Amino acid sequence: MMEKSFSFLSLMFSGALFGFFYAWICSTMWGLDATDPRVAIQAMQAMNGSIRNAVFAPVFFGTVVVLGITTAVQFAKGQRVAAGWFLAATITTLLFNNVMTFTILVPMNEALGLVVVPDSLDEAEAIWSAYSDPWKVRNYIRTAGCGLALALTAIGVLSGRSTA
Repeated sequence: MMEKSFSFLSLMFSGALFGFFYAWICSTMWGLDATDPRVAIQAMQAMNGSIRNAVFAPVFFGTVVVLGITTAVQFAKGQRVAAGWFLAATITTLLFNNVMTFTILVPMNEALGLVVVPDSLDEAEAIWSAYSDPWKVRNYIRTAGCGLALALTAIGVLSGRSTA
């Protein structure tokens, strides 16, 4: 029963992480790109400052942990095929969520956070374009990786189902 609980948690956490990054693709960044770049810079600075919170942290930091525990539990219960899928999801999440975020996206966010929003619309547009376009590409990659991790998790859930 414990393996089913952890499998369910892994699926929920992986889905929440993928959904969060996906929302940035299909709404947040489009909205920011459509507004005054001075407002976009200020809004992104505010969002980057507010993301470090007790509501988001369990999913952001906990997904790889829950997947790792699920891998270990599945392996201990003799569910080697399921454990393999969960291990693949763990590694994928670690690389695309944790490593990519901390080595690429956080430094980009911190650099934007140091920007003093200029009064000039042209200057703000140059700053926003230099940030937004590269950030979006990297977030597309991160989101695709987290989507792959979600799919691997789902396969792990399905492969760990008992036939009895």
